[in-house]
Amino acid sequence: MNKVAIVVLADTETHGDLGRVVNALEVVKEFKEAGDEVTLLFDGAGVKWVRELSSADHKAAPLFAAVKDRVAGACEFCAGAFGVKQATLAAGVKLLGDHDGHPSFRSLVSDGYLVITF
Repeated sequence: MNKVAIVVLADTETHGDLGRVVNALEVVKEFKEAGDEVTLLFDGAGVKWVRELSSADHKAAPLFAAVKDRVAGACEFCAGAFGVKQATLAAGVKLLGDHDGHPSFRSLVSDGYLVITF
């Protein structure tokens, strides 16, 4: 069984950014369907995607809903910096701040996760 952490860093500004987040969600879905241990994190400007994808009218909302059970959370510091802390919590996504307000990537690596960023 694989252990994979998918990290979304892409902003919400461009069509290319949308492509990156959709690719990230598809990768999470593929690993989930295969029965692998997969987790999804939002960090940096990527924290803004939680608000976007939680909107029922977003075209990628169904894909996000399909993998939401694999969302570990979003960076607490970045959610505050990008003004989406309340929207993230309202979406039911946990804020992660294990290392100076940020998610601990060292912990993921120490736990045997392969980290893939989008």
